[in-house]
Amino acid sequence: MNPSFSYRHLYYFWVVAKAGGVSRAAERLGMAVQTVSTQVRELERSLGHALLKPAGRGLVLTEAGEAAVRQADLIFQLGEALPDAVRDAVSAPRLRLAVGVADALPKLVVRRLMQPVMHERALRLRCDDGEFDHLLGDLALHRLDIVLADRPAPSNPNLRLYSHALGASELAWYAPKALTTQARRAFPKSLEQIPVLLPSAHAAVRVRLERWFEKHAIRPHVVGEFEDNALLKTFGAGGMGVFPVAEMVHAELISRYGVKRVGRCEGVEERFYAIGTEKKVHHPLVLRLLPARR
Repeated sequence: MNPSFSYRHLYYFWVVAKAGGVSRAAERLGMAVQTVSTQVRELERSLGHALLKPAGRGLVLTEAGEAAVRQADLIFQLGEALPDAVRDAVSAPRLRLAVGVADALPKLVVRRLMQPVMHERALRLRCDDGEFDHLLGDLALHRLDIVLADRPAPSNPNLRLYSHALGASELAWYAPKALTTQARRAFPKSLEQIPVLLPSAHAAVRVRLERWFEKHAIRPHVVGEFEDNALLKTFGAGGMGVFPVAEMVHAELISRYGVKRVGRCEGVEERFYAIGTEKKVHHPLVLRLLPARR
């Protein structure tokens, strides 16, 4: 690459733009006003466009100048990050893991599923939370190493994705203290009388919950539906209603949210999957997440 302009000239122009004038920029740079002005003119000559124009007693950016400043912002931000990037590259080796977490998956469950890799001293973890389909797209583009979800990947010939079962947990109903006594009385029929919070229809477990209601002839008094499982627990613990959660995180749930267990949701399981782009997993950290490899 042989740019037609000098990055030094670009830097002087950038300081002028940020300082609001040549005189102030010269003060900042510890240089003569004439020297800074000459450097800016050299940049304008090499780019073929005026970047500054007179306005009253000062100077303002032209349209070309505004475009140049936007690009210079990016260039010098990257330049500031260069020392850290070099230092990281020569420091101790890192095991990088980029994980997508489907928003329907309980975050306390995610922490439990990730436990096999959390004590890796060389771990460099990035977690992206989002909609299931969007995460699968990022996975297919290799922006993610793995996606944790409450369902397997759908069959799609255009996306070669493989689902690995991580396990399952039966659900139980939990209530804030103010509703616990009423919820436990004649449970599960009590769910017709007290406010109930449910995961929205985009969660795989919602269909199983609907079947459970039908089996027990219950018409739940639903007052809220949530796509984000963390919000469901937050509103439930805040007193809005009773809610179902995977029993595997019982201890963390009552400790963190101060709720009480009402009763089991027998026969209703929440299932967990790791979805990747390889049928045979090679990433060493992803291998640790799979029960068959532990």
